[in-house]
Amino acid sequence: MTRRPRSPAARPLAFSFARTWAVLAKEFTQMRRDRITFAMMLAFPIVQLLLFGYAINADPRRLPTAVLDQDRSAFSRSIVQALANTGYFAIDRSARSPQELDRLMATGQAQFTVTIPPDFSRRLVRHDRPQILVEADASDPTATSGGLAALAQLPGLALAHDLKGPLAGPQAPPPFEAVVHRRYNPEGLSTYNVVPGLLGVVLSMTLVMMTALGVTREVERGTMETLLSTPVRPLEVMIGKLAPYVLVGLVQTAVVLTLARGLFGVPMLGGWAALATGVFLFIVGSLALGFLISTAATNQRQAMQLSIFYIMPSLLLSGFMFPFRGMPGWAQAIGSAMPITPFLRIVRGALLKGHGFAEMGSSLLALAAIVLAVSALAVLRYRRTLD
Repeated sequence: MTRRPRSPAARPLAFSFARTWAVLAKEFTQMRRDRITFAMMLAFPIVQLLLFGYAINADPRRLPTAVLDQDRSAFSRSIVQALANTGYFAIDRSARSPQELDRLMATGQAQFTVTIPPDFSRRLVRHDRPQILVEADASDPTATSGGLAALAQLPGLALAHDLKGPLAGPQAPPPFEAVVHRRYNPEGLSTYNVVPGLLGVVLSMTLVMMTALGVTREVERGTMETLLSTPVRPLEVMIGKLAPYVLVGLVQTAVVLTLARGLFGVPMLGGWAALATGVFLFIVGSLALGFLISTAATNQRQAMQLSIFYIMPSLLLSGFMFPFRGMPGWAQAIGSAMPITPFLRIVRGALLKGHGFAEMGSSLLALAAIVLAVSALAVLRYRRTLD
């Protein structure tokens, strides 16, 4: 029985460098055409290296501090100078009343406040061990931990060059006491800071990405071409596409807040009207940002890449993972331009501090301005054709 000869197509081909080179050249050509993906591959590690190397600081220093010096003596001035010498306190405000101190901390202008009572010097020379009050905004325990730790050495060192006689002896107890009051988070629980911030993270990751992928998917499937052939205007398309996702964002908000209270015991002190306004603005801003990303992406892969490229720096520069005031000025400027940064201040201010429109007006205005700018840019970038 004779075997039929195998056809040339069925014969196994030997390895060919020429064919391999052809496939390799094809991939490089495809990579060159997909400029967004190629740019992301180069830019992403550089951005991450710069952020972690220069912007991220888990031990922030020179935090804004307001002082109410009611004693106005050489001793009180030495204490204030000793606080500044620790490197953790930037004495940049001098208050005139306890009410002003409260306002500065409530509005976020001061991370620490220091009160020196009017009878401090008199009690000091009488060996009565007077007290000074140091209040810290402990809504972010990481930001204040270094400064509070430095206060432990303050009573023994602040007046070392001012006291004479028995008070300065080697066995003498510290001449005064620094009483620490952690406001908004007395127990210093990081959960109270992280869990409310997760609301912004969840909304960003889902709404930005869902919108960017959804619009880009329509372009790939050709349904966008049908929509573009109608007399519908860009703003009308944007509102019609984003409105259903607003409801999704509101449901996500309700779920996160319910779990935050039920599982983690996060305090919810009020400010509901301001919080609701901030949530609505942030949802609209996140959806508009996803719509804007879709105008720059030609396919779903690029939309996913651009969404991640936005989400990762926003987590690092918003104050969610690392103290915002620990970053250099240029990093704070970039972070302030992202909608999640003022939104986190609104959420934490409402839940942990019970703040309303009066205290969070600047954050709400900043968020509204960012949302308006992103929405306008998205409408301008909206493609009227698929050229």
